[in-house]
This record gives sequence, C-alpha cells and structure tokens, in this order.
Amino acid sequence: MTQKRATPTVMRRRVGAQLRRYREPLMKSGDAAKLMGWDTTRLSRIERGLYRISAEEVRTLCDHYGVDDREAITEISKAAEEPPGGGWWAPYAGRVSDAYLDFIELEAGADAIRIHHPIVIPGPLQSPGYAREILTRAATNLSKERAEMLVRIRLARQDILSRDDGPVQLHALVPEPALHARFDSGPRVMRDQVRALIDASEMSNVRLQVVPLTTHPAYATKGPMTLLSFRHPWVPVGSVDNSMGGTHTEDPEQLNWLDAEFELLSSCALPEDKSQDLLNEYLEGLYK
Repeated sequence: MTQKRATPTVMRRRVGAQLRRYREPLMKSGDAAKLMGWDTTRLSRIERGLYRISAEEVRTLCDHYGVDDREAITEISKAAEEPPGGGWWAPYAGRVSDAYLDFIELEAGADAIRIHHPIVIPGPLQSPGYAREILTRAATNLSKERAEMLVRIRLARQDILSRDDGPVQLHALVPEPALHARFDSGPRVMRDQVRALIDASEMSNVRLQVVPLTTHPAYATKGPMTLLSFRHPWVPVGSVDNSMGGTHTEDPEQLNWLDAEFELLSSCALPEDKSQDLLNEYLEGLYK
C-alpha cells in the first residue's frame, strides 16, 4: 500500500497560496470566512494547503474577492479538483522525500525551466549510463535497489522534453568540467552522454550553453539551481538542489535573486552554436 504523505501536496499548497494572494489586499481572513459560512480556522487551513477545497468553492471565493480573470479561475478550480497522489510519481510516495516529490510535480507542470549545476550534467539531459554512475556513487549507504529506483525516476522525469501535450522549454547551463568525467566502466559513458547533449541541443525547445573552463572560479561556487515558470496564474518557483530533494521558494525577492544569478551565469557561458561546436570536439576526442 502506498504510504500517505505527511505533508499536503505541493499543488494543494499552491491553490491555497493563490487564493490568499487574491484575498489579502481586500479583506481579513475572518471576513472572508464569514462570506463562505466558515470559521477562520477552515479558511486558514485551506490557504495553507491543509484542507482541500472544491472547484465550486474556488469560484465562489473568487467571486467574493472580485476576481474576474476567468482563465485563472478555471486553472485554479481544475487544480483544486485533482485528486492527491496523482501522476506517474505517486508510487514513490514514502520511498523518496516529500521535497523531491514536490519538485517532480512542479517540474512536470512547468512550461519553462532554467537549470544550472556547477559540477555535473543537469538532470534533464543525463544519459542513462551517466545518471546511473552519478546516482550509484552518490552515497555509500545507498543500496543497489534504491539507486536503480532513483535512476528510473530521473529518466522518467525527462519525459517533459518530449511530452505530447507540449514539451517544456528548457534552458540548461552545462559546466565544461563535467565533460572531463572519467568512469571505471570506461569511456562509453561519456561518449553516450555527450551524444545525448548534442541531440538535446538540436531540439527546438532546448537552449543549451556550456559554461567553459575559462570562466572565473568564483562562478563555480554558485550552487545548483532550477527556475520553473508555469502557465497563468501560477507564480514561478525557484529550487536550490540538495541531497534531501531541494528547497523551493515562491518568494519574489528570492526569485529575483536567483533569476539574476542565472542570467549572470548564462552571460558567462558560450553561445549555443559555440557550445554545440565544443560538444562535437569532445565527442571526436572521446573516440581517440
């Protein structure tokens, strides 16, 4: 039996947060609750994602708040009605951290993603062999079974690049030092990985830039980050990676800071055509 999550799903929290954004400039939570015939506690828990809200209640609240953005109301109502635990990642609840599940769900719903990792190939572009090398060596206490599960998850996440309902727009910054990786299993791992990067760079929805070795080392101290953008009315999300699945923020000030950091790194990276040329040079060298 799938273990229940100890915390509410990320979409339920985002529904509540969006309704709170509509309410706060207009009225106190107690006044809004009275309009719905609720107590203040119930509204507070809805806004924090602890209680589920129906699509009809979303529409009623939005009417009380004077929201006339029908597209936004439809989107929020649809999200409110989605059953918890949906998505291909549902069977992994209780087997990976809630933070990681949150990130997977956010990633799956994003329209555009910008990603930078200062050391390794960004996850959405990792080949199967490379992902297996990275994940199986990630921790000494990781069992083979768990490592293979994490590999399956990482590869399943890559469906965002070619999904039928609109592939995500990906802007990835690839660190050139990652192209120098050597593995005990031989050079085939990196050959396949560089081929995968070249293939990705030719996709119309992928913008790939290599951050060259000549970049000032100060920029390598900036940690791995992912910036996700969504269809209207959802606000962007910033994620800073760590071994527990990452920390996520919707705070405008923090997002502005992460956005500026990414744009600075992008300005230091090679243009897309030069990046592709460099990748082809590496691929030729790996055959020598």
